[in-house]
Amino acid sequence: MTLALIDYGAGNLHSVANALKAAGASDVLITADAAAVATADRIVLPGVGAFGACASALRAVPGMVEALEQRVRREGVPFLGICVGMQLMADTGEELGTHAGLGWMRGTVRHLTPADPTAKVPHMGWNDVVPSVAHPLIVPGEAYFLHSYAFEGDDVIAGTDHAGPVTAAIGRDNMLGVQFHPEKSQRYGLDLLTRFLSWKP
Repeated sequence: MTLALIDYGAGNLHSVANALKAAGASDVLITADAAAVATADRIVLPGVGAFGACASALRAVPGMVEALEQRVRREGVPFLGICVGMQLMADTGEELGTHAGLGWMRGTVRHLTPADPTAKVPHMGWNDVVPSVAHPLIVPGEAYFLHSYAFEGDDVIAGTDHAGPVTAAIGRDNMLGVQFHPEKSQRYGLDLLTRFLSWKP
């Protein structure tokens, strides 16, 4: 089983790769090669930074978006988006202007606006993950978050609280996105990655 960890210059790749290996992945390929993604058995899209810059960087990799569309959307291989990688699944993001995402999940990524003005943004640290629907990969627990923007839209499968509801995970069919960082979430994160590695959606 080949797992493609997409390298588009916008993720903490080695931390994610090490976590995937610790979770049991034997063949993690860090790649910017669309052809490799087009034949991978599982795909992980990490992401750190601003939505627009990440979207532009992903689109700048020759053939990558087309390979993702083919392998994930049409052929249905398991896909995991992490942090901004999750946000890129949305229609649009509003960080430093309005930018197009992949359009896989109907929704928009907007700036966090906690109801309590003393709640700090970015939302940083450990917080509960509370499933809102049953999903084979998402269970209740605590995970590590670090973000200033959050997804608002359809297909939300788990939330957290930061002086108001915040999306923690989105998912549909073979696609899962998590706002938190599994690679920084210790046992909770490793268990999630282990479930992803054996997931048969």
